[in-house]
Amino acid sequence: MPKYAIALDQGTTSSRAMVFNHEGRVEAVSQKEHEQIYPKPGWVEHDAKEIWARCQEVIDEAVEKAGASKDDIAALGITNQRETAVVWDRNTGEPVMNAIVWQDTRTDKLVDELSADGGQNRFQSKVGLPLATYFSAPKVRWILDNVDGAREKAEAGDLVFGNMDTWCIWNLTGGTNGGLHITDVTNASRTMLMDLESLSWDDDIASTIGVPKSMLPEIKASSEVYGEVKSGALTGIPIAGDLGDQQAATFGQACFDTGDAKNTYGTGNFMLLNTSTEAVQSKSGLLTTACYKIGDQPAVYALEGSIAITGALVQWLRDNLKMIKAAPEVEELAQTVEDNGGLYIVPAFSGLFAPYWKSNARGVFAGLTRYVNAGHIARAALEATAFQTREVMDAMEADSGVKMNELKVDGGMVANDLLMQFQADILGVPVIRPVVAETTALGAAYAAGMAVDFWSSEQEVRDNWAEDKRWEPNMDAGKRDEYYKYWKRAVTRTFDWFDAGS
Repeated sequence: MPKYAIALDQGTTSSRAMVFNHEGRVEAVSQKEHEQIYPKPGWVEHDAKEIWARCQEVIDEAVEKAGASKDDIAALGITNQRETAVVWDRNTGEPVMNAIVWQDTRTDKLVDELSADGGQNRFQSKVGLPLATYFSAPKVRWILDNVDGAREKAEAGDLVFGNMDTWCIWNLTGGTNGGLHITDVTNASRTMLMDLESLSWDDDIASTIGVPKSMLPEIKASSEVYGEVKSGALTGIPIAGDLGDQQAATFGQACFDTGDAKNTYGTGNFMLLNTSTEAVQSKSGLLTTACYKIGDQPAVYALEGSIAITGALVQWLRDNLKMIKAAPEVEELAQTVEDNGGLYIVPAFSGLFAPYWKSNARGVFAGLTRYVNAGHIARAALEATAFQTREVMDAMEADSGVKMNELKVDGGMVANDLLMQFQADILGVPVIRPVVAETTALGAAYAAGMAVDFWSSEQEVRDNWAEDKRWEPNMDAGKRDEYYKYWKRAVTRTFDWFDAGS
C-alpha cells in the first residue's frame, strides 16, 4: 500500500520536491535554487535546462530522504511558476533561448500594439485577463519574432511551447522519446489563449497574437492520471496532478467552497477567491482564472489578485542593498523601530500588477527624510506587502460582493510575525496560518493523490487542514485609514514613470 504522495514544486527562485503522508504532513523535502538572469533592465530569464536538472536532483533526494521505495509512492503532482514561457524543439529537446519569466516586461511594446485595437481588455471577456506583459502568449510571440529561424520552425511544427509544468512533464515522461506535451486548465488560463468557458485554445486570439496553434499543449484536468515517469527514482510512478502554483496553494488550503480565499506570500503575492463554477468577470482590476478541475467534474473558477513584488523586495534589500545577510533578518531589523518613520516603498520593479495593470510604472521610496534609517526601510518593505494585499482584498470585495471575515495565508513570508500582525491590522480581519504553510506543494500532492484514490475526496483534504496560528487586528480604524491614505498617495507616484513606447 502506498504511504506517500510526492510533489514537484518548480518555483521562481528554486525547485523542490516534497513528500507528504496521508495526513498531509511533510515527510521529506529537497530544494535547490537556480540562476536568475537579468540581461537588461526589466528583463528576467531562467535557463530551462538548469531547472530540469535541479528538478531531477530534488526528486531523487527527497525520495531518498523519505526512505521510500517506489511502492510507497502513490503519485506525483506538479506545480509551477505560472506564465514563465519555454519554447523548445520537439525533435532535439533544446530550448531555443532561455525561458522568459513572468516578471519580464520586454513585451510592453507588443502589448501596447495589441491594445491599440480594442484596449487593454480586448480579450478579457473570453480569457479573463487584461493585455499585460505578465502572461505567456506575448512572450511566445516575442521569442518567435526575435530568435533567428524560430518563426519558420514553429510554423513547420518543430517548436512547442509550455509553461514550466509542461516543460517538466514533457521531460519526466520521456522528452524526445514520446514525452507528453500537456498542461492543465489552470496553467492554460494564464497564457491569454484559453477560452474560460470551453476550456479550449481560442484560434482567433492565438492568430491575432501570432502564436501557431501547433505549438500549444493539450489541455487536461488538474487531477487525472496523465502518464508515468520514465526515469530516475520515480520511474513507473503515475503523474496525476498539475496546477499552477497559486491554484495549487488554494487547493492545499482546502478552499473548496464558494467565497473561500487564501493569500500566498512568496516572490510575489497572490490572493485567490473561489467563485465556484462561475467565471466572474472583474470590474476592479482582478483576473478571472481557472482554479482547478478534478477529473470529469466541472471546472471551478477564481478571482485572483496578483502582486508582482513582495518577498522579492526583501531579496532586493539583501542582494542589491546588502542591508541584511539572509531574508529572515528583515524582521529583526524592522523591529528596531516603532513604525515606518513616514517612509512608504512601492516596489513596482516590473510595473504594477493588480489592481492597476500599469507596465510603465516603476518603484518609488516616498516620504524620505533625514530621520529615516535602515530599520524604517526594512519596516516599510514589509508593510508594502501588507498594503498591496489590502488593495487586492478591497477589489475582491467590490467584485464579489462578499465581505471577507478572515484570510488564510501561506508561503515563506508567513513565518514573519511582525508582517502578519501588520497584515491583520491593515485588513481589519484575522489572518490565519495553517500547520503546513507550504501549501503549494501540498495542493499538487493532493490533486495527484485524489486522481489515484490515495485521498478519496475533497472532504479528506478539508479534514487534514489544521490551524497553526492566528493574528487578530488590534490597530484602531483611524490609524489604519491614515496609513492607507499615505500608501495610496505613494502608489500614484509610480504611475507612467516612462512613456509607453519609449
